[in-house]
Amino acid sequence: MVASGVLLVDKPGGMTSHDVVARARKALGTRRIGHAGTLDPMATGLLILGVEASTRLLTYIVGLDKTYEATIRLGATTDTDDADGVIGAVTDAAAVDPAAITAAIADLTGEISQVPSRVSAIKVGGRRAYDRVRAGEEVELAARTVTVSRFDVLRDRRDGGFLDLDVVVDSSSGTYIRALARDLGEALGVGGHLTALRRTRIGPFGVVGAASVDDLDATALRAPAEVATAVLGSFPVSADEARDLRHGKRLRGAASRLARIPSAAIDPAGGLVGIVDRRGDDVKSVMNLPEEASV
Repeated sequence: MVASGVLLVDKPGGMTSHDVVARARKALGTRRIGHAGTLDPMATGLLILGVEASTRLLTYIVGLDKTYEATIRLGATTDTDDADGVIGAVTDAAAVDPAAITAAIADLTGEISQVPSRVSAIKVGGRRAYDRVRAGEEVELAARTVTVSRFDVLRDRRDGGFLDLDVVVDSSSGTYIRALARDLGEALGVGGHLTALRRTRIGPFGVVGAASVDDLDATALRAPAEVATAVLGSFPVSADEARDLRHGKRLRGAASRLARIPSAAIDPAGGLVGIVDRRGDDVKSVMNLPEEASV
């Protein structure tokens, strides 16, 4: 039986996230593998996979904030807002004022309203937006509120009439970096799209040390307790309390011991019992892992 755990994978360009999941399923000999948020085929970087019972932990990972390194090309639009699309309008961006770039980026930082790219994976009427676009349908997506906590230009390079900006972005879950590139170009009146994207962080997890797609085996699995503690913090419990939580019982009067809500309940052996939350003065499990999958 394959052990339960979490894989941190450094996805290469040219592969879909589903390709990586399929590779992991074959390598580990199980179909019970899920992911905590996709990356476009063009993008590289951190992809988090849950294996066996640890797929339940993905719920607590998918909404974490993220860091991206990207290259934005000013001076051209594409129909996908990235380099995989067909180039549309082209405008000379070589003379764009640096002060104007700084001001436009400031307007795209903080809590903003963003319309996702038309070729996103958002479902419209039960179908992915990108499937509808590829079928020739017109797709209009509603704006959503996202938070961009950092949007810094690291360097700029002029290439003919284009201006390439290497940027780093910290953002909330659900932020589309392609849309930031599109909106920056639109604000500057020259158009823009993404030519490179690498996800370097999801919550407390970084891409450094992540496994390559050629090294997806059991030795790369991170223990459920390690992952849950990194995301939620630990709530140490005794062996008797661990048994009670696994049996669906509340820990009476234990809520004062919770440092964070929810938290990862860790038994004396260092195993993950499950995820617990406050219920008045009590603590109750809201998600349990099988005992054999918890270490």
